[in-house]
Amino acid sequence: MSWILIAVVIVFVIAALVAIAGKKTDSGSAIGYPYVPAKALFSAAERSFLGVLDQSVGSEHRVFGKVRVADIAAVKPGLSRSARQGAVNRIGSKHFDFVVCRASDFSVVCAIELNDKSHASKRAQERDAVKRNVCRSIGLPLFEVPAKRAYSVSELQGQLASVIGVAPAVAAVAT
Repeated sequence: MSWILIAVVIVFVIAALVAIAGKKTDSGSAIGYPYVPAKALFSAAERSFLGVLDQSVGSEHRVFGKVRVADIAAVKPGLSRSARQGAVNRIGSKHFDFVVCRASDFSVVCAIELNDKSHASKRAQERDAVKRNVCRSIGLPLFEVPAKRAYSVSELQGQLASVIGVAPAVAAVAT
C-alpha cells in the first residue's frame, strides 16, 4: 500500500513540475500573447483629412489622433462605486478620431469626429451620442466633419475659427 502511495505522490510531483515548466516557457509565446500587427492607425479618409487639418490649425495648435475619451474626460468624484464603474465603462472603449490641443500647454481645445457612412448604423449613432454628451458635459467643443474625397484648408480653417478660434492663414493651400 505504501508503494502505491509513494508512486501517486511521485506522479503528482512530476505532473506539477511539468505544469510549472510549461507555464514558464509559454509566457512569451502565441498562447500567452495572441496578437498580430494591427492595420494602419488611420484609414485613407482619416489620413487625407489629417493632412489638411494639420495645415488648418497652424503652429498654435497640435493635432493628435485616436485619443481615448477617457483620456479627455475624467469621472467626477463623489459617485457610488457602481455609478462610477458604469460611467467608466460607458467611455472605456471609445475614442475621438482627432483632438486639437494648444501647442503651448497641450490643453485640449476641441475634439473632432470624421463621419463617414459607417456612422449611419444605429450602434454607431449611439456611440456618437455618448461622445456628444461627454463633450457637452465637460464643455469641450465637438466638431463633426462629414467625410468627403477632398478637403480645403481655407474652408476647414473657417469652420475651425468658429469652434476654436483658429485664424485663417493669409494664403491657404487647397487640397
